[in-house]
Amino acid sequence: MATIPYDERLEHLLATAARVFADQGYHATTMRDLARATGMSLAGMYYYVQGKDQLLFLIQERCFQQVLAGANAAVAEAAGPAERVTRFIQHHLGFFASHMSEMKVLSHEAKSLSGPRLDRINRLKRRYVELLAGLIADLGADGDEPRSAPERGGRPDPRIAAYGLFGMMNWIYTWYDPKGPVSPETLADHFAQLFLTGAAGNPSAVAQGGL
Repeated sequence: MATIPYDERLEHLLATAARVFADQGYHATTMRDLARATGMSLAGMYYYVQGKDQLLFLIQERCFQQVLAGANAAVAEAAGPAERVTRFIQHHLGFFASHMSEMKVLSHEAKSLSGPRLDRINRLKRRYVELLAGLIADLGADGDEPRSAPERGGRPDPRIAAYGLFGMMNWIYTWYDPKGPVSPETLADHFAQLFLTGAAGNPSAVAQGGL
């Protein structure tokens, strides 16, 4: 039997650990649980990681690194502000549709890390939020309305809007089945329309942002 390369074995360990953490919860999971689920010995797992906390850190770090790099690449190909937001949504939902366990772990175990590892994850999170907030701010770049005063007819604060959009996207693991009748692409189209034009589908918001 051929030896599995280091990176492939680590990826297998991280993917399996994400699934077990999502099913059982991080704190309820033991290294022996992970050994059974991965088919690896305890000594084999400790060859790759120091313990359960490092596994959780690596799951989060790799997810944020991959989704951030992919989002930057996706929006770079867009022609205008509204299309860039759409591309961001498409990439985010497409990525996590194939990483549903990781999405649940990121949502539920955000505070399970501490110290430098938590600081590192929070820095990656901030970069991701700032990317989306910047894209949303560009939607109103040609207007003079005060973005922080939507009750007076202006645009919402871009960071508030970004967190609102993340709130809409990041809980799909509670109800969405990527293998069901709605494809990730169709789901992303619906979310983009809902965010950019509202449930009524008013195209004026997109026109103001510019394609």
